[in-house]
Amino acid sequence: MARQRIMQQFARWHIWLGWLVGFPILMWTVTGLYMAARPIEEVRGDQLRAESSAIDPAGIRFPSTIGEPIRDARLLSLPGGPAWVVTSAQGAVWRYSADGSAALPPVVKEEAGRIADAAYAGKAARTAVTYFPPAEAPNDARSKAAVWQTTYADGTRVYVDDTTGEVLALRTPQWRLYDVMWGLHIMDLQTRENAHHPILIVFAALSVIGASLGCTLLFRRRKARVKA
Repeated sequence: MARQRIMQQFARWHIWLGWLVGFPILMWTVTGLYMAARPIEEVRGDQLRAESSAIDPAGIRFPSTIGEPIRDARLLSLPGGPAWVVTSAQGAVWRYSADGSAALPPVVKEEAGRIADAAYAGKAARTAVTYFPPAEAPNDARSKAAVWQTTYADGTRVYVDDTTGEVLALRTPQWRLYDVMWGLHIMDLQTRENAHHPILIVFAALSVIGASLGCTLLFRRRKARVKA
């Protein structure tokens, strides 16, 4: 009798937990199924990414007028020719001409469009080039810096860093839908990057407990039928 009462209590807990975690479990299943069913190469838009042109080392000179310690320096291939992207020890970022003779100004609208066109291998026409100040870029840019957003007729967006001219991201409509699904999956629709937060952990733990209770009840009932 004691065992029967315990199993009845388990059954009540299982039902209440089922009501509590039923929707999250369904959401995890649907979003997980969608993400598993989509080829990640298509989601990322690999077929729409053009390869950057090779850099001819002739005439490349490192800038000698920086005037402060640097943490990083790299060459970037741009439609107008290669450029140095230099990061100082304090985190400031500058762009220099490939021959090191002069600092280059921030990217303007026309240049942003050319950079995006060079990075985009699709056939759709360019429809808009939009500037976003620091911390105001759309969520799919995943950048706090000032960016240029170039939009194409097929829904593709190419984001270019305003300071360096670097292509930060190429986002397809599939990627944006996938991103929403990922945000729902980890229960973080704001940043869509934090998979370690209390809401997700609590609901996942409750789901594990509910599933464990269900497995226990199934096992016990089957055992009881075999005895009968």
